[in-house]
Amino acid sequence: MQKINYLITPAAFVVVVAGMRAAESLLIPFLLAVFIAVICAPSVFWLQRKGLPTICAVLAVTLIILGMEVALVTLIGTSINDFSSNLPFYQRRLTEEATNFVTLLNRMGIEFSAKSLLSYVDPGAAMRLTANVLASLGSVLTNTFFIILTMVFILLEAATIPAKLKMAFDHVDDSKLHDFTSSLNRYMAIKTAASFGTGLAVTLLLEILGVDYPILWGILAFLLNFVPNIGSIIAAIPPVLLGFIQFGPGKMLAVVIGFTVINILVGNVIEPRYMGRGLGLSTLIVFLSLVFWGWVFGPIGMLLSVPLTMTMKIALESREDTRWLAILLGPEPQLPKPEKGQTSSD
Repeated sequence: MQKINYLITPAAFVVVVAGMRAAESLLIPFLLAVFIAVICAPSVFWLQRKGLPTICAVLAVTLIILGMEVALVTLIGTSINDFSSNLPFYQRRLTEEATNFVTLLNRMGIEFSAKSLLSYVDPGAAMRLTANVLASLGSVLTNTFFIILTMVFILLEAATIPAKLKMAFDHVDDSKLHDFTSSLNRYMAIKTAASFGTGLAVTLLLEILGVDYPILWGILAFLLNFVPNIGSIIAAIPPVLLGFIQFGPGKMLAVVIGFTVINILVGNVIEPRYMGRGLGLSTLIVFLSLVFWGWVFGPIGMLLSVPLTMTMKIALESREDTRWLAILLGPEPQLPKPEKGQTSSD
């Protein structure tokens, strides 16, 4: 019977994932609404503590979000269309540069075929990936009304959600639920501030260097900074390639150095200083969650990978028969140090 129970959990997981993929068009706006609500909830609670009624606090935050979205659409709407229309030109230029590189290798005595290189490496793949991400962002913006409306209702009931969960599920631990929500709110607040700083720095860097669409790449850097480990690398690829196409290797190297300095300062200095130990996920799980949620929900799933995985982890921790999965998702355990004169194998 115990073996059957171990099979039921993975089978149920597969069924749930298949259902999520089938309902992707409905779930993505809802998950984005939850994502934005988690970021905005501390501001609503702060306004409530200052004496503002709940409805007025939610309305004030909603108006700010709407203003930011209008500014976002105004800033990047034209840039997305221009970039998409110029995409064939950028792909053609990258193919030409790859051919020139092979010609240079042949002159140096390294025999290589341009046709063979292009059959294995597609120089325009990165640009097409960028266009797909931007198209996904544009399609999400078309669901603004549903996202904002859902966010408003979530914020209106945010204060009562923990109590409802406690009444609905007797096994929910108050302390664990509080720790989870506090950690998630803190993580999202710090990550949002760090991502905004990253996007602003990238925009200024590319504006100074003269790379096309600096605001667009700054916003992309802001969004992809929520993607752990590789998000910053993905965000750097389009401006690096554009720097190469527009100005050559020298300006491309300047873009690479600029992105490296910004990401080292934000990712290795600023974020660890304020974020502490983070949310208790192993590095491997963070990467695998990025791949998994990206497969389920596309680029938006990559953006939401950490919050979704943390929600799944806390749900697994709440049951005895699934707690082992939560342990596997967690960070490396702190093993006691061996005493002097004792080896780790003793």
